[in-house]
Amino acid sequence: NVLTFLGDTVIRQNHVGDWGTQFGMLLAYLQEKPATSDELSDLENFYRAAKQRFDESEEFAERARGLVVKLQAGDAECLALWTRFKDISLSHCQETYERLNVKLTPADVMGESAYNDDLANVVNDLKATGLLVESNGAQCVFLEEFRPADDTPLPVIVQKAGGGYLYATTDLAPIRYRSKVLKADRVLYFVDQRQALHFQQVFEVARRAGFVHDGMQLEHMGFGTMNGADGRPFKTRDGGTVKLIDLLDEAEERAYTLVKEKNPEVAEAELRSIAKAVGISAVKYADLSKHRASDYSFNFDQMLSFEGNTAPYLLYAYTRVAGVFRKLGTPFDASKGQIVLAAPQEQELAARLAQFTETLNNVAEKGTPHVLCAYLYDLAGLFSSFYENCPILGAENPDQQQSRLRLAALTGRTLKQGLDLLGLETLERM
Repeated sequence: NVLTFLGDTVIRQNHVGDWGTQFGMLLAYLQEKPATSDELSDLENFYRAAKQRFDESEEFAERARGLVVKLQAGDAECLALWTRFKDISLSHCQETYERLNVKLTPADVMGESAYNDDLANVVNDLKATGLLVESNGAQCVFLEEFRPADDTPLPVIVQKAGGGYLYATTDLAPIRYRSKVLKADRVLYFVDQRQALHFQQVFEVARRAGFVHDGMQLEHMGFGTMNGADGRPFKTRDGGTVKLIDLLDEAEERAYTLVKEKNPEVAEAELRSIAKAVGISAVKYADLSKHRASDYSFNFDQMLSFEGNTAPYLLYAYTRVAGVFRKLGTPFDASKGQIVLAAPQEQELAARLAQFTETLNNVAEKGTPHVLCAYLYDLAGLFSSFYENCPILGAENPDQQQSRLRLAALTGRTLKQGLDLLGLETLERM
C-alpha cells in the first residue's frame, strides 16, 4: 500500500503453497477414504487425519511422496483432485482477506503450482551453468560461503533422488519469471524470519545462474512469530492450532462489549459495525505495530485498550478530529486561511505533520510498517496536547480559529491516510 501510494508500480503476488508433500498426503488419504463434499469442505480436519497417517505409516508416506511426483508430472486424476483441494482452501483464504481488508484478489494468486512446467528447465539451466552436483542421487548446488565450521558446504537441493522438486526449485523459478517477464526492479519476500538461510542461499544461486537481471533487488522481509501469553507458540487449550478466523470472531465480540459499555444508547446495527472495525483493526495493528522481525505475545486486553499504541486509541483520535468539524457542520477541506504557529503545541504538531512523507519513505525502504504505526501514535498524542491547550471552537478570533481548523484538518487527513495504508478502517464516531 505504501509503495503504491508513493508512486511505485506494485505487483501483488500471493505465492501460496499449493504444491508439494502436503497435497500428496491429501491425495493418498482420499484414495484410502473417499470423502463427501461436506467432508472435504472441512479441509483442516481432513488434513489433520492425513498428516497423522503420514507420520504413523512409512508405507503411506511413500505413497504420498509418489503421488506428489505424479502430480508434478501432470497426472490427470491427481490434478483433478488437487484442483478441488486448492479451490476449497483458496476460497477460505479469500474470505479472510476480505474480512481483514487485505487487497489480495484471486487474480493475485501465483502459487508454487504456477511454475511447475518450468521446474525441469530450472534444473537443466543450473546444470548447463556447471552449478549442479549430484549428491546421493539428488541434484544440489554447494555454496562455499554457506559452510559450517570444519564441514562441507550446505547443499541447496533442487531435485530429490526420486525426481521430486523442493522449495529451492519452486523459489528459483519465480525469481526468473519476475526478472525476465515482470522485469521487476525490486522483489520483497514477506516470509517467516526462520527462512532467512533458505532465501540467502536461493538468492545467491539465482544470481550465479543468471536468473536475476542487473540491478534487480531480492529482499527477504522476515517476520517473527505470534506467541501465547506464556511466550510459547500460540496454541489452543488442547494444544491445537489457533485459527485466525476464531481470533477475529473473538476480537469483534470483545470490541462489541467494550463499545456497548461506552455507548449503550447507540443502535445495535451501528454497534456491530463499530465493533467490527475496532476488533479487526485491533488484531491487525497489534501485529503491524511491532517490528516485523520480532516475536510477540498475543493479548486481547492490550490490543483492545483505548490507551497506548493501539488501534482503538488511534481510531478514537481520528473521531476526535472528525468531531470538531461535525460540531461546526463543515467538512475537513472547508477550512481556509493561513496557518499561524504561535503556541508550542501548534509548532510541534505542524513539525510532525511535515514528517509524514519522510516516514513513508522509511517504511518503503525497509519494509517496516511499525515505523508508520509509531508515527501515527505520536501524531495522535501531539494532537491531543494541541486540542487541550489550543481551543478551536473557543478561539480568540476568526483567524486563529481558521488556522487551528486547518491544522486539525491536516491531522485528520494524515491520520486517515496512514490508517488506510495500514489497511485499517476509520470511523467518524465511536
